[in-house]
Amino acid sequence: MKILVTGAAGFIGSSLIKALLAQKHEVIGLDCINSYYDMSLKYARLAEAGIPQAGITDNRKLASSTYPTYHFIRLNLTDRAHMETLFDTEQFEVVVNLAAQAGVRYSIENPYAYVESNVLGFLNILENCRHHPVKHLIYASSSSIYGQSDHVPYAETDVTDAPVSLYAATKKTDELMAHSYSKLFGIPTTGVRFFTVYGPWGRPDMAPFLFMKSILNGDPIKVFNHGKLSRDFTYIDDIVSGLMCMLEQPSTQAVPYRIYNIGNSAPVELLDFIAAIEKVTGRKAMMQMTEMQPGDVYCTYADTTHLQRDFGYKPSVSIEEGLLRFYNWYKAFYGRDRVMEREGAKSIVNTCNSLVY
Repeated sequence: MKILVTGAAGFIGSSLIKALLAQKHEVIGLDCINSYYDMSLKYARLAEAGIPQAGITDNRKLASSTYPTYHFIRLNLTDRAHMETLFDTEQFEVVVNLAAQAGVRYSIENPYAYVESNVLGFLNILENCRHHPVKHLIYASSSSIYGQSDHVPYAETDVTDAPVSLYAATKKTDELMAHSYSKLFGIPTTGVRFFTVYGPWGRPDMAPFLFMKSILNGDPIKVFNHGKLSRDFTYIDDIVSGLMCMLEQPSTQAVPYRIYNIGNSAPVELLDFIAAIEKVTGRKAMMQMTEMQPGDVYCTYADTTHLQRDFGYKPSVSIEEGLLRFYNWYKAFYGRDRVMEREGAKSIVNTCNSLVY
């Protein structure tokens, strides 16, 4: 199949593309490569798939030197004209939209970026799928839309109309927009609510990466709500396997719209997660206990019954195994003795300790 994957330089997008290429699909990867977090990591993810940084130019299709069926384009979803040209030219069969402005706390500081990318950008995806019909549109939602609900585990049928961050509100908006396009134009859409993804090539603004980095560097980490938080930490390979199993099986309902949770379905308390990193690294964490951060939630816990029923999905990577793989990648990528710039590291720890995807 010919597949468009947006967010190709991102954590989940780059991992999914490798899996698609392993199955010989033809893939076009798209990303604007913004500076929300370390751009060198984004370029390194692209290089892993044979896309060298030196060859990347805006709106230009670049062939992979490693995979003959992979091309990459640096393009912003909000660029309406070039998005239309892309769909006119390529005639995609499947679209997987993983591009978004991520992060809960940053959405409080820079709300316009979230509406532009997550709402307007997604509208451009929907409009192009409308005028260039595709077999299936899969798009990223988030566990954050469940808000501070105390009804756990979170099920797709739960009410999700009380988001506690603008990021969550934009993801809920995407789900509503997708439903309207499925009903009006028959576009088969599947929204996936991710639960705290971690692993090799992970996002450096998220807690698992920050904790690993700070513990290895001997830097203090802020532990919000004094550690009284739980997260459904989900290893990247389990996320990708969930996406792959639904790829060629769109909804066949009268309104071809559906939502799935993808998570580990086994929440871990934050202090236990930190202890697991300490065990893997052989180092102790320097923890600074602090209050709850605005827009955060107390617990995430995925009910994956529907995904298991429809596709046989079952996560297979334990926290211990996942953190070991993550640690081994981190050492290999950054080097055993590399220490991040102290002030930059402290800035990240203090402001971007994101726990939800």
